[in-house]
Amino acid sequence: MAKAMSNEAPLLFALHPSRTFGEDVARQLGISLSPCEERDFEDGEHKSRPLANVRDQDVFVIQSLYADTEQSVNDKLVRLLFFIGALKDASAARVTAVVPYLAYARKDAKTQTRDPVTTRYVAQLFEATGTDRLVTMDVHNLAAFQNAFRCHTDHLEAAKLFVAHFASLLKAEPQITVVSPDIGGMKRAERFRQALGRALNRELKMACMEKARAKGVLRAGRLIGEVAGHAIIVDDLISTGGTLWHAAIACRESGAEKVYAVATHGIFVGTANRLLSGTELDKIVVTDTVPPFRLDPELARNKLTVLSAAPLFAEAIRRIHTGGSLVELLEV
Repeated sequence: MAKAMSNEAPLLFALHPSRTFGEDVARQLGISLSPCEERDFEDGEHKSRPLANVRDQDVFVIQSLYADTEQSVNDKLVRLLFFIGALKDASAARVTAVVPYLAYARKDAKTQTRDPVTTRYVAQLFEATGTDRLVTMDVHNLAAFQNAFRCHTDHLEAAKLFVAHFASLLKAEPQITVVSPDIGGMKRAERFRQALGRALNRELKMACMEKARAKGVLRAGRLIGEVAGHAIIVDDLISTGGTLWHAAIACRESGAEKVYAVATHGIFVGTANRLLSGTELDKIVVTDTVPPFRLDPELARNKLTVLSAAPLFAEAIRRIHTGGSLVELLEV
């Protein structure tokens, strides 16, 4: 069980790109975001510092690590690390990095000669600046994430949000198939299938796509299993959407009446708009760990559903601060 820090409310900061998400989390906690200063200099350097007294305080900092039109992933990572360093230098008792989307989590193993293991390097950067704890959600490879970090980590899952959504949406549908877009995602899809089946009080079918990727090139294979009625393709993130697109086509060809895609993180780069403009998918459901700013607004309005992850992160922060258990948050 986590050690309780104080009966007082924690201090919660959110750096500029994640301020909207931070305000949602703060609202759930019944507190306000603590003030901080963020300055950019003409030569491209920057600084940030807390404007509240953090001495001996339990401090949480929110920053989701995705590239946007103003800051790159690297820029956001460095700014977060520098801010954590400033908090530790200001004598914060404990600093928890709350990173809804953790960058570089996909490169967690050497797949080619002299490949980097970037997940481990990012972990070392957080630890070097004195991060006491890191909270994130649905990393690409949970085992690799847990093994990379030496500081405390808490891994949240969006499955509960998705199960509640589809249990309401599809409660009258007699045939539902949960589909993993690749072999590596089978465990994730199976957990979702079991949880949704319990919520609907019936057994759901399972299917899986064969998929191989070499040097960034996707090679989609055949669909393993039968698909009938409504198909739900479950993944951790959507980048260009190529994986989901191939899986959706296979589901349609196998007789699915409707096809939904579910992913925690909607990165939506490159050709991702084709997921919304075509007829392969009826709906895409993501969380707000990454705002869908790259998508065509009109297409997104018709086919995209964004679920709020703020209540989940707020409850995790509350329990970490008071020494409560996070196990219940992971149960679906």
